[in-house]
Amino acid sequence: MPPVTVSILDNPSDDDRQAIANPLLAFNDAKTGDDRYEPIGIMLRDEAGEAIGGLWAKLYYDWLFVELLFVPESLRGEKLGSTLLTQAEQIAREKGCVGVWLDTFSFQAPGFYEKQGYERFGSLQDYPRGKERVFFRKVF
Repeated sequence: MPPVTVSILDNPSDDDRQAIANPLLAFNDAKTGDDRYEPIGIMLRDEAGEAIGGLWAKLYYDWLFVELLFVPESLRGEKLGSTLLTQAEQIAREKGCVGVWLDTFSFQAPGFYEKQGYERFGSLQDYPRGKERVFFRKVF
């Protein structure tokens, strides 16, 4: 094997990331088969059609991961978050997913996800310092 060096990048590029991600994804695919990756977007729009929030998720390895969910503060309490999550769950079921998972911060909405039937399966303390990152799942 030729000599290898280790270098720390001050400003890593997208190409640097792809140099790591591409062979890792190829390795994963060789072990698991098709990951069935598919992005899912469900948008909230105002009267003018402008995007004001919504849900962004990705179907990956027979699970739906909710990456982002945002409802403007002025619209909270109108069940829009529940509607977004319910629609995402329906998409996941239709696509044969095992379930849905997501994470949130302790200062965001852990109680909301619990009310939606999500089970806490882990947490990371002091992320950010003095707070907690909480992981939830709902298995179908």
